[in-house]
Amino acid sequence: MIVITEEAIICAAIWYKELDKMSDKWIPETEGFIRPKNIDRGIVICGFRHPSCMYTMIAITGKRSVITECGEYEQGFLTNKNRFVDRKEGAEIFKKCGGELHYSTVDLFSEDLY
Repeated sequence: MIVITEEAIICAAIWYKELDKMSDKWIPETEGFIRPKNIDRGIVICGFRHPSCMYTMIAITGKRSVITECGEYEQGFLTNKNRFVDRKEGAEIFKKCGGELHYSTVDLFSEDLY
């Protein structure tokens, strides 16, 4: 078993701030279980790359456009500590773990991960 003591980036994610879970009756909210522990509203969808997250949101909600139909959103990443982080904090975490940024000097892109 691999044990990571440092916080690390595990995948791309998008926080859809204005979309809500379909129901709390089937899966009750437990702090830091359903949503990342630092997110208090909306839904976070993760994936291999950010377009994967967008496709999943469209497939689940039936909305046809991420930009015009889902409301406010933020592209970022999930960490192994169950936190959603934006591109800047993601870059800091990624670099601390030995990662190298290729597309920006301050922002992390999912293409940097793999």
